[in-house]
Amino acid sequence: MKIVVTGAAGFIGSNLVKGLNARGIDDIIAVDDLTQGDKFRNLADLNIADYLDASDFYGRFASGAFGQVEAVFHEGACSDTMEQNGKYMMANNYTLSCNLFNACQTQGTRLLYASSAATYGGSDTFRESPEFEKPLNVYGYSKLLFDQRMRRQLGFGFEQARTQVAGFRYFNVYGPREQHKGRMASVAFHQFNQFQAEGKVKLFGEYGDYGAGGQMRDFVFIDDVVAVNLWFLDHPEKSGIFNLGTGHAQPFNDVALAVINTLRASRNEQPMRLEDAVRGGMIDYIGFPSALVGKYQSYTQAELRTLRAAGCDHVFADVQTGVAAYMQSLIHPAK
Repeated sequence: MKIVVTGAAGFIGSNLVKGLNARGIDDIIAVDDLTQGDKFRNLADLNIADYLDASDFYGRFASGAFGQVEAVFHEGACSDTMEQNGKYMMANNYTLSCNLFNACQTQGTRLLYASSAATYGGSDTFRESPEFEKPLNVYGYSKLLFDQRMRRQLGFGFEQARTQVAGFRYFNVYGPREQHKGRMASVAFHQFNQFQAEGKVKLFGEYGDYGAGGQMRDFVFIDDVVAVNLWFLDHPEKSGIFNLGTGHAQPFNDVALAVINTLRASRNEQPMRLEDAVRGGMIDYIGFPSALVGKYQSYTQAELRTLRAAGCDHVFADVQTGVAAYMQSLIHPAK
């Protein structure tokens, strides 16, 4: 089985390669842009058949240069929600994806692609339906426009697809292999480094109707993201757009406390309650950034009825379980 993973040196892409390797699949063409050279670390311990720069891959794939490819996991994108260059964003996230879709349909290749919960933006309902899609930034719009293109071209239920086309609206993903992402890495990653360096973690203070650290997100562990992607690989008859989150929102305070208590346990220290961690100065609430006012999702929670209706009954880790596993991987990195 020949597989292509775009964005293969990135966070989700490299974890997908790892998940494929765990199944014994290594006929993998990894596609990325290693201008940021340290991303190579995400591929160094994995088995792939070939690597191509993104600037070379798409045209060659469209010409059939790689023979029969079973599936493309399309994770390559500009995922910086603060990026203001709309022309760049649309070229990377929309136009390139449209061209890849056309090539996949021509060649009979399945396409499993990364969408985003940013498509919902200012909505308070997170259901895969147009009336709830209200992106707050050009990143969210670029992802939404490709979803809309798929609906229009394939029918709302994707019935007209020649081969499987599945889009996954990722919620707040965290886990190993995100160290290269800088400020776009998960809050759990930043808090690990903050606590190691300063003995405390930082969270946003009050904003809108939410108290300090009380903003709520659907935090999903990377292992769960990989598991759902691979479930769809196993079920080529399932197409559509699917939320990929836990279905359960938790406050940022929960993430902070899971980070603190996992690190405390590694030092043989007793776990703390939230109020004790705040009182002890281990959680530092900072003013809400003015640059994010009106552009910030204070609450997200994936509705999973479409995913469940497709037959995927994967059980997701909660924050306490997933963050603890993630912290252990950072405390004891693989050699």
